[in-house]
Amino acid sequence: MTEMSQAPAQPVWRHPEFRRGAQDMVSTAMGIAAWGLVTGVAMTKSGLGVPLSVAMSLLVFAGSSQLASLPLIASGAPIWVVWATAFCVNLRFIIFSAQWRPYFGHITRARRVALGYFTADLNYVIFMQRFPRPVPAPEQVPYYLGGVVVNWCAWQVPSMIGIFAADSIPTEWGIGFAGTLALLGLIYSMLSDRATWIAAAVAGCAAVAAYGLPLKLNILVAVAAAVAMGLVLDHTVRTPGPVEDRT
Repeated sequence: MTEMSQAPAQPVWRHPEFRRGAQDMVSTAMGIAAWGLVTGVAMTKSGLGVPLSVAMSLLVFAGSSQLASLPLIASGAPIWVVWATAFCVNLRFIIFSAQWRPYFGHITRARRVALGYFTADLNYVIFMQRFPRPVPAPEQVPYYLGGVVVNWCAWQVPSMIGIFAADSIPTEWGIGFAGTLALLGLIYSMLSDRATWIAAAVAGCAAVAAYGLPLKLNILVAVAAAVAMGLVLDHTVRTPGPVEDRT
């Protein structure tokens, strides 16, 4: 009788695509690190304190919504405004999840939830560049994990440094401006077509126009304007024009 032997499963971190995913994310790590450092400092100096700042960094893990909600928390805004702001800022992750479903829909729900925690903007962009066809393949999960490990470390380590060293970083260093520049660089890398450029321009104009609103509600206005413009553009592109009668 012939015995069937099966080689032990290879650890995911040894997969070639894991290393490739990590290498592809290294180029963005510096910008993410600067943004994470600024967010860590901002959380502590906004009055959250070290324990809550650490918990927010680890549990929320969403830089844009963290920065958007901090001034609302510091100003004593109603909790529904804080939640609504964070929800609107993170609406883009619904789109990311829908785009990732053809790739990861075959794996268990628990694993998809775990992968969803690590979801980030640049991971989405780089993943879609690597796998433009929505067809599941064995190398996609290792590639995704390699990228998100680099992204998570590039965010969390500087964020923790900012949290614990916030009082040692002088405001004269202009670290907030450095974080803004890093954020602008990350946003620029995501403007890949005409639709995203138009949506970003509309969001910027709306944020400036509504700057006088209380409780930083101009952020909500900007996000709503960008989403609305994106839906309009998507509908315009997808809706076929009238059929020309050639009879």
